[in-house]
Amino acid sequence: MRIARTLEEAAAFGPCALTIGKFDGVHSGHAFLLRQVVETARQRGLAAAAMTFHPHPACIVSPERAPKPLISLEDRCRRMRELGIQQVFIVPFTQDVARLSPEEFVRRFVEQGVKARVVLVGENFRFGHKQSGDPRTLAMLGERNGFETRLIPPVKCRGEVVSTSAIRARLENGDVAFAARLLGRPYGISGEVVHGFGIGAKQTVPTLNLRPPAEVLPRTGVYITHTADNESHRCWNSITNVGLRPTFGGDEVSIETYLLDPLEGGTPASIRVAFLRRVRDERKFESPDALKKQIFADVGRAQAFFRRAAKWVKQPYFLPNNFS
Repeated sequence: MRIARTLEEAAAFGPCALTIGKFDGVHSGHAFLLRQVVETARQRGLAAAAMTFHPHPACIVSPERAPKPLISLEDRCRRMRELGIQQVFIVPFTQDVARLSPEEFVRRFVEQGVKARVVLVGENFRFGHKQSGDPRTLAMLGERNGFETRLIPPVKCRGEVVSTSAIRARLENGDVAFAARLLGRPYGISGEVVHGFGIGAKQTVPTLNLRPPAEVLPRTGVYITHTADNESHRCWNSITNVGLRPTFGGDEVSIETYLLDPLEGGTPASIRVAFLRRVRDERKFESPDALKKQIFADVGRAQAFFRRAAKWVKQPYFLPNNFS
C-alpha cells in the first residue's frame, strides 16, 4: 500500500475511487464503505484510495473535547490495507485545513490532490469549515469538478447505527462484547511490557504489565482477554485487570494481564491484549489472601469461557495482525 503525507506525494497517485473520513477504529461500518471503494475501483479500473486525517480534527478545532483514539494511525492504515485499499493520503490536519470552505477543500485535496474520479461517503459525512459541507454539497461540487459522488448507507448492529462514538460509549461502560460486534472484531490495545508491582507473580499467576496506551481503555474492571506477542505471535488465553489496584493503595491506572497458559520462551517486549468479556468491577479486598482467592475464581470463570468458545478462540482472527 502506498501512503502519501503531502499534496505532492498524493498527486503522484493515479486516478482513483476515493473515500474520505477519520476512520477511527476502522469499524464494521467503515469496513463496508471501504469494501465498496475497492469494488468500485475494480469495476472501473481505478486505484482504491482513502483520505484520512492526523491528528484528529477535534485536537485542532476543540482540543479540550478531543476524544482518545480507538486505534493508532499505524493500525488504521494497516486495517485499511487488509480491506484492499491501495493508496492512503494522510492529510496533516491544521488550523489552515480547518478553515477551508467545502469548495476549497475539494479543489485542493480531491481534484488537485488525489485526482478522484468517484468519491464514496457515508450519510453523516461532513467537511469544510465548521463542517458546513455534506454529501449533497459534495455531489454538487463533483458535478462541477468532474467526479461522481456515491452515498453509502450506514451499517446497523441490532438496530443501532455503527459509529465510533457508539463504540467508545460501550467501552466506557465496559461492554466490550457489544463493542466487538460494532467493530467486527475484539477491541484491543497494544504496547510495551513494563515492570509491574509483582502482585500477580506473588499470587503464582504469570503476569504481564502493559504500559497504558494513548488509545481508549475500557472501564476499570476485570476482563477475559486474549494476549499475543507482537513479535513472535505467541498467544495466551488470559484475564486482565484495568484499574487502580485499590487493595494495594494504587492511584495510577495499570493494565495487568494474568496468563492462563505457560509463559515459555521469555517475556515478550510488546503485547496486544484483546478484550472479550467483562467479568466484574474492580474492588478493594480486605487482604492479599482475599484478592488471591478472587483471582483464582476469575481464572476459573475465564477457563470455562474459553472451553465454551474453543471453536472460535483459536482462529487466526486473534493473531496480532487481525485485531485492534
